[in-house]
Amino acid sequence: MIRYSLVCEAGHGFESWFPSSESYDAQAARGLVTCPVCDTARVEKALMAPAIARTDRAPARVPTQVPAHPPAEPAETPAPVEAPSVPMIAEPERRLRAMLRALREHVVAHSEHVGARFPEEARKIHYGESEERSIYGQASPEEARALVEEGIDVAALPLMPDDRN
Repeated sequence: MIRYSLVCEAGHGFESWFPSSESYDAQAARGLVTCPVCDTARVEKALMAPAIARTDRAPARVPTQVPAHPPAEPAETPAPVEAPSVPMIAEPERRLRAMLRALREHVVAHSEHVGARFPEEARKIHYGESEERSIYGQASPEEARALVEEGIDVAALPLMPDDRN
């Protein structure tokens, strides 16, 4: 995963995560990367400083002793900062995610999970060696391509961002 600092044409800055830089480029070209404030798709990468861990310094030490007496007056706690009411995900993307989640839930609820046996089981069903039913599972890109080349109908089940965490 890669995090980009982004800025829209109106100057609104925000961050977003992508599986790769190619994924960002593809989504931006299709107009799927939008500003959460003004919903424009005219978005560019902003300058970012790389996060590099320093190895030339010792880690900060945590005090091992607790003070004998607490401070005379408690420190004033700052007022809570109110979060902006602007959604972090634009409404069109929110609707798309909801539809993809509903599709995934429907497939999972009405299909048999066959796991890594998916390519083998899909072939058995296609060639009449096993009962016809809806299945889902895992296949590598090469296995999926081979199934399609054999004329076996397969489709990728959408992974939601929460599924990867």
